Amino acid sequence: MIRLEPAGAEALLLVLADEPDAGLPVRIAMLADTLRQQLGHLLLDLVPGWTGLLLHYDLSRTDHQRLALLIEPLLEDWLAQPVAAQAGRLHEIPIWYCGEDLAWVAESCGLALADLVAIHSGAEYRVGAIGFSPGFAYLGGLDSRLALPRRASPRVRVPAGSLAIAERQTAIYPQASPGGWHLLGLCPWSLFDARREPPCPLALGDRVRFFAIDEERYRAEGGEA
Repeated sequence: MIRLEPAGAEALLLVLADEPDAGLPVRIAMLADTLRQQLGHLLLDLVPGWTGLLLHYDLSRTDHQRLALLIEPLLEDWLAQPVAAQAGRLHEIPIWYCGEDLAWVAESCGLALADLVAIHSGAEYRVGAIGFSPGFAYLGGLDSRLALPRRASPRVRVPAGSLAIAERQTAIYPQASPGGWHLLGLCPWSLFDARREPPCPLALGDRVRFFAIDEERYRAEGGEA
């Protein structure tokens, strides 16, 4: 059941589901677009998550109760909208599977290295949220055979372009940063550049597939290691 919950003096949280599912990010992206179009003059920001959407609103123009009254009919329309199974752009991203945790993850999951790579690169992932750092896209749909908890001790510095997994998610670190996920490989492409428009090629609801490359192609594509 959908819930509208106050989240501070100038924010309203729309809880849209109890559990994430593969189609929900696309539906949340659709809802965010509708709210920008219909209520953008009242809103300061929209922050999507796996199961909800956080609205920051202008308290000089509206409040929680009035905003909720405006949103409720839009939610009814949103619930009735069909969503195509393949909605969202598909991105195919090269990965050199060379991460320093690769062998440990394979052993922990009881897999051969080749099987680990085949499982990870054989799935299609969905962008469910973007955050933590600019352009960091949380990709859901990691095979349960690769699911591991985060590292007990996060690394102080994870190199930019690192492909990682944790729990049932995978992601690429767009910049060098601290990180507690397990490192499987490197992507040669920059996935965030503030000078580009948009700065991040991945958007909420997009689909992602990875394909394995070798070190030679990684460097030919601009990768550094």
